[in-house]
Amino acid sequence: MKKHILVIPGDGIGPEVTTWGKAVLEKIGQQFGHEFTFDEALMGHAGIEATGNPLPDETLAKAKASDAILFGAIGHIKYDNDPSAKVRPEQGLLKIRKELGLYANLRPIMLFDELLDASSLKPEILKGTDILFFRELTGDVYFGEKKRSEDRNTASDLMVYSRYEVERIAIKAYEAARVRGKRLCSVDKANVLEASRLWREVVQEIAKQYPDVETEHMFIDNAAMQLVKNPKKFDVVLTANLFGDILTDEASQIAGSMGMLASASVGDGTGFFEPIHGSAHDIAGQDKANPLASILSVALMLEISFGLKEEAKLITSAIDKTLKQGYRTGDIADANTDKSKILGTTAMGQKVLEYLS
Repeated sequence: MKKHILVIPGDGIGPEVTTWGKAVLEKIGQQFGHEFTFDEALMGHAGIEATGNPLPDETLAKAKASDAILFGAIGHIKYDNDPSAKVRPEQGLLKIRKELGLYANLRPIMLFDELLDASSLKPEILKGTDILFFRELTGDVYFGEKKRSEDRNTASDLMVYSRYEVERIAIKAYEAARVRGKRLCSVDKANVLEASRLWREVVQEIAKQYPDVETEHMFIDNAAMQLVKNPKKFDVVLTANLFGDILTDEASQIAGSMGMLASASVGDGTGFFEPIHGSAHDIAGQDKANPLASILSVALMLEISFGLKEEAKLITSAIDKTLKQGYRTGDIADANTDKSKILGTTAMGQKVLEYLS
């Protein structure tokens, strides 16, 4: 197989973690005889600093010409402390999602047994959890009309969904549920929001096409509670952009750390693969970042974009072996971790490469 990968390191710890995602792709290519070629591009704060644009035109052109995209992280504290900033790093991420038609964000909550004690939740509650989130990615308040009054004292963000936007993400979620545990939970706020009432109406219609899948509807507030109370009750979770953003960050506590969660943003063209963690500028450049989510994002890329299931499974297995040997980065270490096995970004990446062999 011959594929061209665009690497967008992004901001903060993004360059550190994507280094190891790329290294794993190169290793897989060598072992299985695939030819992966690479290019790099700027986005986010890095793009603003270089061109004044969070998504430079060159980056978008490269993205559209690639077979898949490996992304690092986006954001900078400079903008977090300045709500009035007109140009922001996150605008680049939102725009590339829209331009590439990346309407479905898949976030698997993969729990490695070795990390049961890394979470603040009880191991007996967590053990056996396996959730796949489908978050709609190009609608909702993130893309609706935004207004601020002339006196700057009133603001609004319009929550907008159309029928076809809900239909296409629902179909993807039901297709996944059909080959998993045949259970789907659709999360909304239909008791209050008109957009959610449309969401529920459409999901109910799509559900009729999948009689073999058990469908449950749950309000977002209850879903947030159930996620930490009894996460094993969920198999496939389907939800809107805003709710999905919050729920999947909450679910990172199930896996032990945001540094363990990968994601895939897909539509009808080039797939976009990234860890869900942020840019973490407080540890950037200090060799402290966890590269495992970026490496797991590569596994998703191989399976979803290229259909290379064996190669993807080998990557997951290598991470499992690394963790079974007691190796941890600081974010997933606990009181029982052998301090000599707490590794930095580079050493952890190298360990995974060793087990890939």
